[in-house]
Amino acid sequence: MARTTYRAPGVYVEEIPSARQPIAGVGTNTAAFIGIVPDTLYYPVVNDDYDPVVARQEIEKTSTAPGPAGTPVETPDARLARLQREMDDLKAAQATVAPGDDEKRLAKQIKDKDKEITAARSEVSAVPAPAAGSVENEDLTYDHGEPDADLLKPVDQRPYYLKRFDVDVAPGDTKFCTNFTEYTKRFGPFSAFRSGADASRPMYPGHYELTHAVHGFFKNGGSRCFVARVRSPAELEKVLMNFESIDEVAIIAAPGLPKTPDVWNALIDYSEDENHENVFAILDSPKVVGDPNDFDIEKLTYSESGEQPIPRPSENAAFYFPQIEVVDPAKQLQDTDPVRGVEAKYRGRTYVGPSGHMAGIYARTDEERGVHKAPANCVVRGATGVMYYVSKPKQEILNPQGVNVIRTINGAVTVWGARTIGGDRNGEWKYIPVRRFFLFLQESIDKGTQWVVFEPNDYMLWGKIRLNVTAFLTNVWRSGALFGLTPEEAFYVKCDAELNPPEVRDLGQVITEIGVAIVRPAEFVIFRISQSTGQEKI
Repeated sequence: MARTTYRAPGVYVEEIPSARQPIAGVGTNTAAFIGIVPDTLYYPVVNDDYDPVVARQEIEKTSTAPGPAGTPVETPDARLARLQREMDDLKAAQATVAPGDDEKRLAKQIKDKDKEITAARSEVSAVPAPAAGSVENEDLTYDHGEPDADLLKPVDQRPYYLKRFDVDVAPGDTKFCTNFTEYTKRFGPFSAFRSGADASRPMYPGHYELTHAVHGFFKNGGSRCFVARVRSPAELEKVLMNFESIDEVAIIAAPGLPKTPDVWNALIDYSEDENHENVFAILDSPKVVGDPNDFDIEKLTYSESGEQPIPRPSENAAFYFPQIEVVDPAKQLQDTDPVRGVEAKYRGRTYVGPSGHMAGIYARTDEERGVHKAPANCVVRGATGVMYYVSKPKQEILNPQGVNVIRTINGAVTVWGARTIGGDRNGEWKYIPVRRFFLFLQESIDKGTQWVVFEPNDYMLWGKIRLNVTAFLTNVWRSGALFGLTPEEAFYVKCDAELNPPEVRDLGQVITEIGVAIVRPAEFVIFRISQSTGQEKI
């Protein structure tokens, strides 16, 4: 470092600070996921004592043997289904919560003829109440108590049994994961599905969606994510505040929460907040929007009546439709039970929101090609199908609104849309890669120029700013993110006396103007073909 005074004669060798202060590009592929996870859950494991021959004999015997009153004997699977229906009665209940009450409890005693289940319980959490002051059904949080005792111990009539997992992550807490195994150690593995008539429904819907999202994230190329646990949608705002201290989060989704306007709006509000404008939200569509063979297009279009069937327009969010088909390992094991009667090729198949898989595709594309490349025309790894087939005419209606469709292209489940939600309404920010790339530029320049603060505001400082920003943008241009044959065509950086006259400097400000020509995706590829004979066109 150079000295300002010299008192003794001699030779002084000094280090002169370089004018170069390299600007490094910030990360764009760290995701955050939020979901409802119970304190305790159950998951199926392989029953080594299972004997399929004995199981088949038991099924035939119990399906024909008369009961005490001449009725068929209730099978364990049927008994579990009956008990779960009784438990569902609890979910349908409503409770009035007075101001100031933290929680109320509903309890119902459930007994079967073997007294294997003694109780199921339900909790009603205090949430913002509607006008009538009652808690809506979907805000009612509950657990199933103990599953059927037959499912908690190995028996030779069943190919699996259920094990208990106690979640050690407190509600509202966030955990960092670099692989799916780390997630399962904290939040539990793929959890159990119900039995009987409800065999296609997971026992813990929030955990089910969250687990598939995190699994899909890592399977599709993600490497770093934060996972937060909540007990109800009412806790979403609080947990989002916790993410404000985690600066590296660039993608956020709430796969383990209901696909409702309240959840969509909370995520959009967070991504648009000036304190974390570098965050981009990925939103899931509702599971059911009509008949699978002919879905209701009106449930995916903006309404003049003010209803919100899809998220409101936002340049910082993307919306994907439809849900994707995946194989759930827990359901796959449970479907091997002959009582369920599921064909081998259909075992384990279920539908989940694609936000986790899409976050992984974002991360993979950013790593392999750069944030300027659209996360589209990419195969969704782990997806075996889609819930709704979207024809080209229907996509022509959805695409301008920013509904990104996932389609089966050449036999592969493929992302076939790259727009921010709102589409054409978002003007210059209608494309996901354009918006995310600009967020990347803003954040990188912000973090890479902190050294400028409190420096003398003169010609030398202006030159240093131009030098470093130009060097950064030149590297960005070389990566293919900016349009132009030369750096001069691709961008400009201006920081001079014209932008910083005395009246600006008197305010303590130094102004730099930057212009960039961002490449845009080739969304519509057009070939014009005509016949010709030699040099002549026909």
